[in-house]
Amino acid sequence: MHRLRIFLADLLGVAILTGTFLSAAAGMGAHLGRISLDWDVLAHFAPIWLAGAALGLVLGLLFRGRLRLFIVGIGLLGVVAGAWLVAPEYLRDTGPKAAAGGSGELKIVSLNVYVSNPAPEATADWILAQDPDVVILAEYRPEVRQRILERGGWNATCIRCDSTVLTRLPIVATSRAKGDGPLVTATLRDARGEFTVVGMHNAWPTDVADQQRQEERIRRTLRRFPGERTILAGDFNSAPWSFSRQRWDRTFGLFRRDRAIFSWPAQPYKQLKWTAVPFLPIDHVYAGSGWATVSIKRGPRLTSDHYPLITVLAPLEPR
Repeated sequence: MHRLRIFLADLLGVAILTGTFLSAAAGMGAHLGRISLDWDVLAHFAPIWLAGAALGLVLGLLFRGRLRLFIVGIGLLGVVAGAWLVAPEYLRDTGPKAAAGGSGELKIVSLNVYVSNPAPEATADWILAQDPDVVILAEYRPEVRQRILERGGWNATCIRCDSTVLTRLPIVATSRAKGDGPLVTATLRDARGEFTVVGMHNAWPTDVADQQRQEERIRRTLRRFPGERTILAGDFNSAPWSFSRQRWDRTFGLFRRDRAIFSWPAQPYKQLKWTAVPFLPIDHVYAGSGWATVSIKRGPRLTSDHYPLITVLAPLEPR
């Protein structure tokens, strides 16, 4: 019996060592994303590698001798590698801030509706209940369009596209990018003049070439409009700790207003029941320096596989 306990303890130790090593290796490998987009795919899952290494480090303290040394040492390397990936998201500038209740506030709801959404009408009802000024949708469903537009007082751009912008403000101009995935723009008018809203839906990070072409297309689109009051939102399929996301953030010339808001998945998938717990922040909201963030938060779980983002911006007086 004593030998059996020793054998089981050793087996458990080896299992913990293996898990800790894999987490640490993935976290360290993700840093190769600085030079390779293929390795950068690992960086999207940085919190998982960090959590795995930290758990291994803690459990390693339960053992003795060289096994303890190996587990704790590898776990410590993994924690450092993971924290180095995650920390910049919590340290970066998210742009100007403003208190609630100012004049000219703009409320935005952005959401990937989900092509297999079993209750799109209920999703539309929730959106309307938020009383937003602008709605930015990806994987747009006709049932959602009909439900919102039949309420009256709404304007829409590209209503048959995968991505669309709906608003209660006057639409001055619209455009739609062809090829490389869904992207629409709507130039709106408020009391302070015109501003442009861009809605989009990017490919997965595993589709490296497609996603980078789409990011470049967003950059070219943004250059067409005055950046100070431009707003960009949608499903980027890109986590903030990836080096690609950080590079594009700098290139866009806008402030990304969200900070590590875990928005996917909102529903479990057939083969992955545990995915009901969101572990990727892949939906983002950007705005130029002419807007201050009043609030940005994750909405409730709906029948989409994404959580919605609810953003309130306030206009800043031009300098």
